[in-house]
Amino acid sequence: MLARIHKRYERQVRCGAWGENGQSKLSGAHVVIVGCGALGTLQAEALARAGAGRITLIDRDFVEESNLHRQFLFSERDALEAMPKAAAACRRLREINSEIDIRPIVADLDSASAQELLEGAELILDGTDNFETRYLINDFCIAASVPWIYGAAVGTYGLTMPVLPGETACLRCVYPDPPAGAQPTCETAGVLGSITMFIATIQAAEALKVLSGNREMVRRTILSADMWTGSIRETGPPARDPECPACALRRFEWLAGSHRAPVSLCGRNAVQIHDRRRPLDLVELSRQLGELGDVRSNEFALRFFREPYELTVFPDGRAIVKGTTDPAVARSIYSRYIGN
Repeated sequence: MLARIHKRYERQVRCGAWGENGQSKLSGAHVVIVGCGALGTLQAEALARAGAGRITLIDRDFVEESNLHRQFLFSERDALEAMPKAAAACRRLREINSEIDIRPIVADLDSASAQELLEGAELILDGTDNFETRYLINDFCIAASVPWIYGAAVGTYGLTMPVLPGETACLRCVYPDPPAGAQPTCETAGVLGSITMFIATIQAAEALKVLSGNREMVRRTILSADMWTGSIRETGPPARDPECPACALRRFEWLAGSHRAPVSLCGRNAVQIHDRRRPLDLVELSRQLGELGDVRSNEFALRFFREPYELTVFPDGRAIVKGTTDPAVARSIYSRYIGN
């Protein structure tokens, strides 16, 4: 077995300062990837192929056909079955590397679940689509002294920045508050797969440095790139803010639940309902809703179609209402078909 494992990673072991020691440390490491979209799926595949010992995947969403042009690990079958992204990604990763531990979590990361879902991580990779969740990750990582790698991409542009608690600026040093006003999304500005691949590759590379015991090699800058113009630049290192609420004053507002996560989903004509934690029996719910419209279900989620809306319900009671961006309308639909 040891000979087979060594052969699998021998090209990597020979590379620079990596060596047997780096591979050994990586094989015992635990990384959490939050978001299994364009960034998270590439990160997950890169780390699984490299031999990361344990990978936890957290994602609230399900696979759609429009994901396939840029999101790794997913197939047309996954989209047809509306597989939860974390579950579909896990299934494919186990085919890629059966020797590592992969844990899929189909859930929404919020202040109530963060401690449980992120505990034990040696590093967290950002594959999310909103600042609110990133502020939550930032709070957790500063409080627990866990490094994390921020990343974002839309259109042809993207950027990434490592956060090493106690060493570098954190996210709130650089972005004290979420961007104001309407922001470009994958829906309004589109997105090229090449920019998401580039940003996710940089994130994965920085993660491998940390997990292999080469933390001193992690860059301390903000790297940005535009795949259409070909421009790539680094700025910084950004200065730590002595008045930063998170890393200086240690007021973890997002982790404490002082801010409520958004319900509108990035790049989607949809709203997530996540303020209910009572488990649902999807088999019984399928029977009830089957008399009212088209229902498709599996062990992970139930999809109910009632024009002009589509309701996807998860076993923990969370739901995604597609066909509106109005939270009030979404809650009304949820109440109508699921109950209060």
